[in-house]
Amino acid sequence: MSQDEHTVRIEPQRRILRVAATQPVLEAALAAGLNLPHSCKSGHCGSCRARLRSGQISYPNGVPLGITAEEQAAGHILLCQARAQSDLEVEARFIAGVGEVEIKTLPARIAGLAPLAPDVMQVLLRLPTVEPLRFRAGQYLDVLLPDGRRRSFSIASPPHDNELIELHVRRVAGGGFSERLFGPAAAAAPADGLSLGSLLRIEGPVGQFVYRDGTGAALMVAGGTGFAPLKSMLRHVLENGVPRDIHLYWGARHTQDLYEEARVLEWVRQHPRLRFTAVLSEATVAEAAHHRVGFVHDALLADYPDLSAFEVYAAGPPAMIEALRATGPRHGLPAGRLYFDSFDYAPDSGRR
Repeated sequence: MSQDEHTVRIEPQRRILRVAATQPVLEAALAAGLNLPHSCKSGHCGSCRARLRSGQISYPNGVPLGITAEEQAAGHILLCQARAQSDLEVEARFIAGVGEVEIKTLPARIAGLAPLAPDVMQVLLRLPTVEPLRFRAGQYLDVLLPDGRRRSFSIASPPHDNELIELHVRRVAGGGFSERLFGPAAAAAPADGLSLGSLLRIEGPVGQFVYRDGTGAALMVAGGTGFAPLKSMLRHVLENGVPRDIHLYWGARHTQDLYEEARVLEWVRQHPRLRFTAVLSEATVAEAAHHRVGFVHDALLADYPDLSAFEVYAAGPPAMIEALRATGPRHGLPAGRLYFDSFDYAPDSGRR
């Protein structure tokens, strides 16, 4: 082993890894086939929190936002950002269920493009007939870009309807993928832009944010395009006749950002066990007359001050997820019943 490598012992799996000093511990663990909890891979969500039993780590970009001072004092670290500065022993949780699906790299052709909002595009992908993509509701995939870059998008279609894979792509300034969908290059220069028939490479499915079978009441909280993975879950429940009470909260700035509100309201009319609340954080006077105003997590806690009987699924910006992580336990949410996917709208980067 070179001087630039360290050994990392993962408990309780008793696995020993070799990790480069510049490599995130989580990256090495996933490459070795250890399916450890993770989501954003940017240090915001806290999904990959583990306890450091021995050794020294560093965070090259400073202490991540997804770990509190109290958690650090208790010996916890975030594996997605931690770099080994010595040999380590780490106690981490292990997820076996999601490992049932195989991660594949596949060609995908754009079979549909439709603007859902001024800055959100619905993209439908057709995969090879002989290579279906098996996934669980809530997971995401990566679109592989030149030079090793990739962009992550939650799958909005349900597992039982995988003829076309649905993505909700938000336009990101400087994003090499989204700008090719929205920018003038897409219309004026098909060779550089993306249009119907364009061929992509994808990798997936990825992620531990998945729907868990159950019959108890569930609360779902979406922030912006965090609606996409929850749409997959809702279609899975509603179209398969799963007997479950669900209350969906969708937070956005303005009504145009609730880009599939009409469809959700139609679901509510068809399924008595589904409820829906839209919450606008920057509502105009006209919008406030028909929608709740404020932050979506505050609306949920106002309606359900006691969360002890619920499971909560949340997908959206890190600030929303952190608010739910901080307040949920104080409102009785049992440990392990908050399932979340936290992501930023960032330019092309490594897997989230």
